[in-house]
Amino acid sequence: MRRTALRGVWLVGTLLLTLGSLVGAVLLAPAGDATAPGPALGGLLFLGSSVHVASTGWFYTVPQVRRHLRASPGRYLVAPVALVAVMALLAAVVPQRPFALLLLAFFGWQFFHFQKQNLGLAALASSAYRCGPLRPGERRAITATGLAGTLGLLSHPALLQLTEAPRLGTLFPVAAGGYALAAGYGAVQWLRRPAPERPAAVSGIYLTALAFFLPVFLFTSPYAAVAGLTAAHGYQYLLIVGLVAGGAARRQRQEQIQVRLLSLAVLLNIGLFLGLGLNLASHLHTGTGPVRAVYGAYLGMVMAHFVVDAGLWRLRDEFPRRFLGERLPYLLGRQG
Repeated sequence: MRRTALRGVWLVGTLLLTLGSLVGAVLLAPAGDATAPGPALGGLLFLGSSVHVASTGWFYTVPQVRRHLRASPGRYLVAPVALVAVMALLAAVVPQRPFALLLLAFFGWQFFHFQKQNLGLAALASSAYRCGPLRPGERRAITATGLAGTLGLLSHPALLQLTEAPRLGTLFPVAAGGYALAAGYGAVQWLRRPAPERPAAVSGIYLTALAFFLPVFLFTSPYAAVAGLTAAHGYQYLLIVGLVAGGAARRQRQEQIQVRLLSLAVLLNIGLFLGLGLNLASHLHTGTGPVRAVYGAYLGMVMAHFVVDAGLWRLRDEFPRRFLGERLPYLLGRQG
């Protein structure tokens, strides 16, 4: 019963945080030509962006995870350090206009990373509710909507507030058409499932993944079109990492409670304090020299977060499957 309740908390929480962030960003988007979000939207973005990236650092505090990280130093140690160093150097020496092209590539990676997470959440929901794995067509549809949404953003860089980047406006309607086709295809694929294999809970997660990039094609305000995507992605991540941190291997009850509280406290402190540093660094893009290098290091840390997460959440690999199975058995179809 407890595991069923935790599964429901994750699923309902994911839906509410995702839809709430997408709608909330539209409602809180600054009016007119304002170039900065108000306090409410700023706080939403701080938690969904900087704090969520910083929270990846929590995994490095878990002895079981550290042993796995040391076994793959290229991905988990060398690559993060290299990304931070290279991006800091490039930000310091590359002029603003060509650096905007690097930023376009960064944003392309970032927003496709968002949709990879949505795909993972849909697959996890299907597993948690014992509906079987996602069909190939269902996976293709989620991936295709993510590619179309990312292309829409890159072809309309004003939505990313990249004034120096070239605008490829002719590609935007192509991206919109591709997005509509992919979303429609995904809905048809989903309806082909037998009714018992598409309960409302799982359908909600899957259809939300298909609709995730819809704001990109509906709004011209950067905050209405993009801020919600960033916040929704971050809150999805914070929820599931919080559940992982609050999970624990079998111990005596009192010891288990203490371990969970300590783990959550460590996650909270890493997220907030490292997140504050990342947030400050993210606003240094207009600086020069060493100041701009700090902004580059921030970009490198976000990229490192992409790389580390791509390994730690890849459930086809033995360690992530075992580690998450111990912490979140109710999401991996282990109801026992």
